[in-house]
This record gives sequence, C-alpha cells and structure tokens, in this order.
Amino acid sequence: MNRYRILHVTEFQYDGPVSESYNQVWLRPRQDEQQSCLSFRLTTTPHSRASSYVDAMGNWVHRFNVVAEHRKLRVEAESVVLVQKPTPIPAETLRLDALKDHTDEIDEYYDLLAPTGYVPHSPDVMELARCAEESSDGSAGSFALAATSLIFQRFRYEKGATHVHSSIHDALQSGAGVCQDFAHVLLASLRMRGLPARYVSGYLAPARDVGDVSKSMEDVIGGMASHAWAEVFVPGAGWFGLDPTIGREVDMRHVRLAYGRDYGDVAPVRGVYKGHAGQRLSVDVGVRPVVDDEGFEVKQETAAEPARVPAPEDLPQQQQQQ
Repeated sequence: MNRYRILHVTEFQYDGPVSESYNQVWLRPRQDEQQSCLSFRLTTTPHSRASSYVDAMGNWVHRFNVVAEHRKLRVEAESVVLVQKPTPIPAETLRLDALKDHTDEIDEYYDLLAPTGYVPHSPDVMELARCAEESSDGSAGSFALAATSLIFQRFRYEKGATHVHSSIHDALQSGAGVCQDFAHVLLASLRMRGLPARYVSGYLAPARDVGDVSKSMEDVIGGMASHAWAEVFVPGAGWFGLDPTIGREVDMRHVRLAYGRDYGDVAPVRGVYKGHAGQRLSVDVGVRPVVDDEGFEVKQETAAEPARVPAPEDLPQQQQQQ
C-alpha cells in the first residue's frame, strides 16, 4: 500500500473587485475498500465556512461562499490518503457477445452508458472500438485493455491541443490531447460497445525512481499530478481502473478524487461570481509519499499541468463562471 500527502492549491486573481462568489469543489479523496482518506482540510482566503454532502456517485462535495468584495480567491485542500493495490482485470471475463444476457446487471448503470456532451457516441469511435475488439480475445476485459492500449498508441500527449470545452471530436480530429481527452475517448469506446464506464478525476503520484526513464515519461504524459482516467464495469467481475494516458491498468500511484459521467460532473473547482473583472487561474498540486517501501519518509513535489479554463472574454460580464 502507498500513503500520500496531497496539497492542491487553486488561486483566482481578478482584474478588479468581484463579490458574491458561490463555489463547489470536488477535492476530498474517495473513501472505500481500495482507498482511505485519513485526513482532509479545506481552507479558503478570504475565509469562508464550507458545508459538505455526498452526491449520488458517492463523491464528497464541499460548498462555500465569499459574499464580500475581493480581488483574489485561494482554495487550499490538504489530504492524507492510503491507497491499496488495485484488483487487476481477471484473465477470463464475460465475452462481448454475451453482454445481451446480462442486461439487468448492465442497465443498473444506464447513466454510464448514455452519451454526454463531452462523450458523444461518434462514428469515429466505432472504428477504434472495432480495432480494439479485433486485437482482443473477444472478452469484455480483454477488449477494455486493448482499447486502453490503442488510445495510448494512436494519440499524442499535447497541452493546448484541446480546451476545457472540448469533446472527443477535437482529440479524434487532431490525434492529440491531454489525460481528460484520452479518458473521454476511452469512455466512448467502452460505452458504445455496451460496457458501463465512468470518468475518474484524481492524481498520478510521481514515480519514486527518477532514474527509471519509463516512469519519468509517465509523469510527463500523465499531467504530472492532476490526472484523469476511466473505470469500466465488467459484468460478473466488477469495476476496474484503466489509464489510457499511460496505456494500462491503474496502480497504487493513482489517487481517486471523484467519479462522474465525464469531466463536467466533477471539475475540481466550479463557481460563479458577480462583477465585470476578468480572472486568471493558477493551480499547483504537491504529492508527497509519506513513507517509502522500507518505512522511511520520502519527500517529492510536483506541479499540476496548467489549468484549462475559458478565456475571460468568453464569459458573461455580470456573473462569470469559475
């Protein structure tokens, strides 16, 4: 098991005074049999008192308001998380041609089969899914792994190739994107083949052995700390994490924050404010393994990829969205 201390800092700087800022954040790591959130603290500047609830997907959601005028908003989330070794996809799983015999089990996750704005059912994805099925052994688990590997092989990691509102069409046309885009393409591939799949927001902890070239590359293409991937539901077997950005199943360096149908459900920080000022956003994420495999404390810091947000001129003047 791995234990991490995570510091996620989001700062909004405004060109002028703003007020009546209402916000929701998905920043508390999930708590379940594979991951334990040992501690969590959320602080804001200007100070506000947050309330929280658990949504329909089992995510912790925190809300806070800053009503008075301000020119900067800082949101700081600090957590300590214990991550267990994920269960790998079994060597033998249900065959794809037998999915029709498990409709009751699959229909329980109808929302995770339906198309969304970020993850439309595109004819271009059908070609990718067909290639993945041809390279698999015909089982659901093998198909999911093949689709993950195929996306890794076909797409290049390129910041700026897409934007915060991009659907899979942009990544499919350019052959490039970031972890969010690759997760969306994988979701479309799985859903269009009849397998429920959910978007996962979280962190990819840095590799401990910086001399390992392959691990160092994972940190680069994975967006370093702030990350996204997908989970697929295999009838009769359960849920399994797949990371198309690195082309394989998730491991103990993946820390889960929230589940959603797509990125739009679980953006780490979302809000609105009143005012005519534009905004500049910066995000920093620090991930520090608390102890290594031999029980010694290890300190290692990394920064998240630059946040991708709409330009101020694209937002309404009186009530701009964060």
